[in-house]
Amino acid sequence: MLLTLFAAVAGLVLDVWATVLALRQETAVQSLVTDVLSVFVLIELFRTFTDYLEFHRIRLRVLSEVAIVFVLREIFIGLYAHRMDPSEILAIAVLLAVLVAARVAAVYFAPKHADMD
Repeated sequence: MLLTLFAAVAGLVLDVWATVLALRQETAVQSLVTDVLSVFVLIELFRTFTDYLEFHRIRLRVLSEVAIVFVLREIFIGLYAHRMDPSEILAIAVLLAVLVAARVAAVYFAPKHADMD
């Protein structure tokens, strides 16, 4: 698990170096933005996996956070590349609102008795 994260960070460092060498080449910058956001998604997935190993269940709060980070990644990539039309932005915004509502509900209606062992 840590090897994958280290490999992603190493790839990110190589992309930063390639971007510096390319001196503002648009595709290199887009690749860098995509890789940075992908590392954030990987971090959230690893957090979900470690949470599962600790509690032997997948909590809705953590799962909704992973989904929110993934949707935000797609929004940022699409907006940065200028390839999202207004209807697509609206649909993704509605999806994001539903995911945030699910996370709020998961926190609000969390079980009071925590038998985590």
